[in-house]
Amino acid sequence: MAQKRGTSRTITVPLTLRSGELTRQLQPADFTVYENGEAQQVLSVRSIDRAPLSLAVLIQDDVVSSVGNDIKGIGAFIRRLPEGSRVMVGYLRAGSLQVRQRFTTNAERAVGALRVPAGAAGLAPYNPYVQIVEALKRFESLPTGRRAIIVVSDGADVSRGVDSSLPTQSLDLQRAINEAQRRGVAIYSIYAPTVGLTANGNNTLINNGQSSLARLSDETGGRAFFQGTSAPVSFDPFLRQIDQALSRQLALTYLSTNTRNGFRRLKIESNLADLKFEYPTGYER
Repeated sequence: MAQKRGTSRTITVPLTLRSGELTRQLQPADFTVYENGEAQQVLSVRSIDRAPLSLAVLIQDDVVSSVGNDIKGIGAFIRRLPEGSRVMVGYLRAGSLQVRQRFTTNAERAVGALRVPAGAAGLAPYNPYVQIVEALKRFESLPTGRRAIIVVSDGADVSRGVDSSLPTQSLDLQRAINEAQRRGVAIYSIYAPTVGLTANGNNTLINNGQSSLARLSDETGGRAFFQGTSAPVSFDPFLRQIDQALSRQLALTYLSTNTRNGFRRLKIESNLADLKFEYPTGYER
């Protein structure tokens, strides 16, 4: 997320540790941020105890009925989040994003907003990415810090024809990536087929949908989860990995002195050799 400071801007990005043990509180001096190859000043590094999580849980409403068996597990995941976490619950469906619970620190309210997906082809969204962008805009009023989305979807965008389902061709996928990068939101995606498109074994759409979800997650600092081409037997292994990733997520803020418009590619390094981490590939200005 960007905030203006004169001609410069402060940028907060999610940084998720993949390996390395934290034996002390990480400091700005432990990191170097490059924006388009130019070193920037790191202002702060906030960990889980200093930066509460803001999380949106999004479920595509036309996914297959077996996903309903995982609603209880998603609720348990929400209950395990650290105290002070903000959670929003929404469903990607025809029309616009159905927000069943706005961001709240009351975990039970968020859990109570979950429901079994309708599993009806007639409720399919225009494509999942338009409403993911809509959900991302709801982070606008929240304080900067650790931010994430968990989205359950088949990732297929056929709104402009089958060719648009390619991860390199979907305009709305690119918009969702740009919006997430700009707002500092890491997106964790779980593939589940939908009744109207991907449940019938269309390998082209399945592969394109999974590749699109992988791109969405990789370029925003999250991760994508698949279990073959069908619905996962259970989301629990995926949710445990997401739980672990979020428990090791930092909010890194730096001062960007780059005044040019366009895409800014990020490179983040640490002088602590054992630390390995994930972060967005950059952001659009």
